[in-house]
Amino acid sequence: MESPSLFSKIAPLSTNESGPHPALVFLHGRGTDENDLLGLTPCLDPHLLIASVRAPYRYPYGGYTWFDLDENGVVDIDQLLNSRDSFLRWLDDFQQKYPVDSSRLFLFGFSMGAMMSLAISLSYPRHFKGIVAHSGLLPQHERLSYRWDDLGALSFFIAHGEQDPVVPIELGRQVHRLLVQANANVLYREYPIQHTISDESLSDISTWLQQQI
Repeated sequence: MESPSLFSKIAPLSTNESGPHPALVFLHGRGTDENDLLGLTPCLDPHLLIASVRAPYRYPYGGYTWFDLDENGVVDIDQLLNSRDSFLRWLDDFQQKYPVDSSRLFLFGFSMGAMMSLAISLSYPRHFKGIVAHSGLLPQHERLSYRWDDLGALSFFIAHGEQDPVVPIELGRQVHRLLVQANANVLYREYPIQHTISDESLSDISTWLQQQI
């Protein structure tokens, strides 16, 4: 099955400085689209070149999804791998068309977008400098070949709501434990929120990104 091509939006740059620029890519959650996270742009470092990518599959209840996920949390692995491969092709194109500093490339995923951010970066850790995974979990499947021994140059910010009714907090803690076991550079934060991004978590993410840049 051929991987579908992806649609994206690029936020206007907040700086007149010539590139290459550090870049951040938003990956939205299930049932939304590329516009969902773009509103966070003014809260982030103005030096960032920011893009937001639309997931390739239509979600039956509106918006788009990266893959099907049943009520037991079982992932459609073919769709996930197609989405991953499509994203990597899009990423190559993005870096060719825009003044991106490939040594300072970040992903910011929320919910299912966080699942994708983790699945992509753990499979191809040398592509990225940092990963923000907010309110997500780590997809597990024998066809996902995570490179746990190759995370030395990659940093993670894992954020989760203590009262999350969609992705239980224990799944966020599990991601943190696995990254610690792999000796990854990881900052983990819990917040008194449900399945959402709060002003506090966004502020912490913004500060973390500035430090990474």
